[in-house]
Amino acid sequence: MIEKAPTIFDLEALRIFVAGQDLGSYAKAAERLNKSTSAVSAQLKKLDYQAGTALLRKDGRGLLPTDAGETLLAYARRLLALNEEAAEAVCSTDLAGRVRLGLQEDFSEMLLPEVLGQFTRAHPKLRLEASIARNRELIERILGGNLDLALVWGQPDAIRYAEPIASFPMQWITGNRSIAKDDHPLPLVAFEAPCLFRQAATEALDQIGKPWQVAFTSSNLSGLWAAARAGLGLVTRPSIGLPGDLTVIREGLPPLPSLPLTLIRPQARQNEATARLAEIITRSVKSSQERAA
Repeated sequence: MIEKAPTIFDLEALRIFVAGQDLGSYAKAAERLNKSTSAVSAQLKKLDYQAGTALLRKDGRGLLPTDAGETLLAYARRLLALNEEAAEAVCSTDLAGRVRLGLQEDFSEMLLPEVLGQFTRAHPKLRLEASIARNRELIERILGGNLDLALVWGQPDAIRYAEPIASFPMQWITGNRSIAKDDHPLPLVAFEAPCLFRQAATEALDQIGKPWQVAFTSSNLSGLWAAARAGLGLVTRPSIGLPGDLTVIREGLPPLPSLPLTLIRPQARQNEATARLAEIITRSVKSSQERAA
């Protein structure tokens, strides 16, 4: 009895498949990956053949995944991430020591597990020490030489060595959609000042003459989410890392600016271990930005 040959998906075809969905267009994917549209089309046809079924369907001028395509898309992301991880591990088996990373609470559940997993599997001899804090503390620890790398909101003037890696629009977030329709001053849920998000919210409301009041403050993000769930007010944050039981609202509220996300470090030159971690973080953040667009 002749055994059926195993299905082996082409990684380059998977990369194109994922890029087209993340960017919302396979023409954009072709441009991003420096390929012709015909080459992209050929790779997608190859993927259909390997899968044994259609993975994309027309939707107006675009292409959306079929049920099979949705299934493969999730696996494709994992396969591509594992391929990158393997390449890094092979190239840097001798790296040892530690890297001290600081980041915002927004990324503790969404980004940190992914980064920790990729980094430690690729560099088993390196120790990653991660700490969660607000912008001000992260900047102070970078300036004091107590962190090797930090991910902060905005572009801090005090830091000379800063690299903006993405930008996310701020959103009005709440657990009570009717809260913005009341005639009373708009209740805000925010960190204690100074806070970039709090400042953006109050300035936007002042510009349209909408009265507001700070109804609840917290020293941590989980406290803000809890207050929003309870209907105490509106939180101003990017939608990245947004809990599933909270919603973004726009009706009756002024638009908010986008805020850059910046990698900062204490010195111009990074050792190889810190540079590797910065690459993993940048890749993960940009992927999240493209999915959220």
